[in-house]
This record gives sequence, C-alpha cells and structure tokens, in this order.
Amino acid sequence: MSNHVFSRRAMLRGLGVTMALPWLESLRVWGDEPRGTQQASEAPVRLAVLFCGNGFHGKEWWAKGEGRNMELGQVLAPLAEHREKLLFIRGLYNEQALKGNIHSSQTGNLLSGAPLASGGEIRSGTSVDQWLAHSYGRSTKVPSLVLGCEKSNPSVHKNYSMLYSSHISWTSPTTPTPLELYPALAFDRLFKDEAERGDKSVLDAVLADATDLRRQISTSDQRKLDEYLDSVRDVEQRIENAGKKGELQGWRPTLDKPNLPRPPEGIPQNIADHMRLMCDILVLGFQTDTTRITTLKLNNDHSSLRFPHLGVDYMIHHLLSHSDTADWLKVNQFFVQQLAYIATKLDAIQEGDRTALDNSMLMFCSSMMTGGHDATQLPVVMVGRGGGRIDTGKVLDYREKPNRQMCRLYLSMMDKMHLHLDKFGDATEPLTEV
Repeated sequence: MSNHVFSRRAMLRGLGVTMALPWLESLRVWGDEPRGTQQASEAPVRLAVLFCGNGFHGKEWWAKGEGRNMELGQVLAPLAEHREKLLFIRGLYNEQALKGNIHSSQTGNLLSGAPLASGGEIRSGTSVDQWLAHSYGRSTKVPSLVLGCEKSNPSVHKNYSMLYSSHISWTSPTTPTPLELYPALAFDRLFKDEAERGDKSVLDAVLADATDLRRQISTSDQRKLDEYLDSVRDVEQRIENAGKKGELQGWRPTLDKPNLPRPPEGIPQNIADHMRLMCDILVLGFQTDTTRITTLKLNNDHSSLRFPHLGVDYMIHHLLSHSDTADWLKVNQFFVQQLAYIATKLDAIQEGDRTALDNSMLMFCSSMMTGGHDATQLPVVMVGRGGGRIDTGKVLDYREKPNRQMCRLYLSMMDKMHLHLDKFGDATEPLTEV
C-alpha cells in the first residue's frame, strides 16, 4: 500500500455526486499541493472563523495561566478541555472600527481592516478568508464555505448600511460574500456536482465506489472510512428530519396548514439545531477536504435572535448585550459551545500523528469587546495548532504594546497557509508570537 499513490483530488463518485476522501494513512490523498507546501501525504491546514455579534459579558471574558493550568472566565468555560490547544488574545484592535458609527462600522471590516464607505455606498475590503480562498482554496472543490444562522439586514443605521453588520466575509471591496443559511443547501454545495435538491442520498450515490475503495486500504483506514461515512449519513438524516418538522430557516406553522403565506426567509425557529447542523457541515467540509476555509456567522452584529431553548426569550440578543446579566452570560456560553463542539469533533479525527484540530485554526471573535460598543480591543480566541505551526496553551496580551493591529494576526494566519503578503489592511508584519 505504501507504493499506492492517489491524487489529492481522489473522490468517491456516483451519479451527479462527488465526495472527497478523508485523510487516510495508506493513501497519499493530498498529492496535488502547490510546490513548497506540506509533503504529499501530510494533511492540509484549515481555517474557520466563527463570529458572534455584540461582544461578551464584561466581567467574564478572560483567561490566565498556561496549558492545562490555564484558568478561563465563565464565558469561555465550554473550552476548558481544549486549553492546551487554545490561544487567548487580548488587546488587538481594528483602527477603522473606531471611525464612523457603531455596529456597522465595527463589523463590515472586521476581517479586512479596510475603511468603510458611508451613505448609500457599499465599500469595504476583501476579507482574509477570501484572500485565502483565491489562492490556497483553489486546491479544493469549494474554495470557501460561507455560512450564516441569521439573515442579512439590508437597512441603514446611523448613515451606514446594516449589510456591514451582516457580513464578515467579502469577496471584493464592493461584494459581501453571499451567506448560505440553509443547512441542506450547504451540504449540497459540498457534495453534489450542482447545488440542487435531489431525492437520492449523497451517500447512497457513492456507496458502490466506497465499497471498491475499501478493498484497497488498510484495516485502520477501513475503520476511519466507515466512521466518516457514518457521520455523513447522520447529517443527512438530521437534515431530512429537520425538514419534516418544518423549515429551520423560516416560519414554522402552528396549524396543520398555515393560514398565512410562508415568508421567503425568516428568523431560525430552532437556533440550537440550526447552529449544530452548520457546525457539523463545517467539520465534514474539513474532514473531506472539500473546503479548507469556512466562515460561520452565528448571528449578526445588532442581532435579533432569541433563545427560548435557554429560557431567554424575553429580549433579543442585541438588547441583552447592554447589561452583564446572568442571562447574557448564558447566551454567551451557548455561542462558545458551538466552537467547543467543532473543536471536539475535529480533535477526534486522527490524521497521521496529528488530529484535524491540530491541522486547523479556529478563530472565534466579535466586533466589540462588550455590548457597550467598545472596539478599542477585540475579543479573540484561537483553537487548533495550524498544522503544528502554532504554540498554543497561552495568553497573549497586546494591550500595552505598539502595533497591535488585528490585521497582524491575519498576516500570521495566512503565513501558516503559505500565503505570504507584505501588507494586509493596516499591518505590515505578522505577530511573531502566533
């Protein structure tokens, strides 16, 4: 088997369906990498950016210490088991976020550091994920996956478009990357040749090809392939069951037959199930190498989400953020639990000597520190070791240091994925500690 070489683009195939292979130790499935990157049999580095609007609890967003002895504030408590693979970063900021208004001007350039146009004009900057998609992402079927759990807001707030509050990923300075809000369509984009609904399961379509492949790989890889196919089936079934209960991203009728027409897009009726499905799709995209770059906007800045499953249904997210209550802390922890869930699933996927989490960079952030609109420093947590290139289990504090641009972090992250720029946004050098 050691002499059996497969192209990285080797996929399971069926009628109208392709599904990329996971990393298998007995097959060299990463063989089409650009020159000067990792070895052919080494798993690639992935990037996921998770965004939560309106900041966090002012007294409980903190970390101190190192490694397994790191102490975490209550907001970050769900990440306790990942402390040794975590970086807590304080003090970075986006200078352009201090100009203009609140919310929109603090979010639309979060991943670019670019100045924003006001009035009726829409202009920001190409975001870091899309820079990577244009180069690093070309090796995969889907250069980048841009997911969301709350629809875009097209209104205007204090002379700035609320589209800035609704989008962190920008394909160009004038084009926010469209959000995929529907789990089923995100799933289709990863695994179908054309993003359209079909009656046949993706897994059923490729099962014959998977059976043939199984005969050619080692026993341990057979187990890994079986686990992977089981996880695909699980997500398919959950999407199907969710559809039977009612649209995840729309109005759910309370009568046997609706007495009002269904709105074309609506607030998610079960936000916990919606977010969890998006998290699973993110993991599958990385595990199959169908994409290496994903942004998941859990909600908008100035968000209108409610959280009945937490017993917090009396106030929308944005209004909750303006006071450090026990309910606000509960909501913060719910968002951090999504990051912890992704990290746990990736850490359970073995890729040679490392796990998929070791081969990933998960950045969790908001556009302000607290609901009081403080953007003089940004809340940032990173989980994962970037292919072994990040020394984790640390707290990095830049509050009293010069050159604390958030874009320096992005230069460091791009370096880990072999995209080397002399300048990005307002930064000209990466963070040497990352």
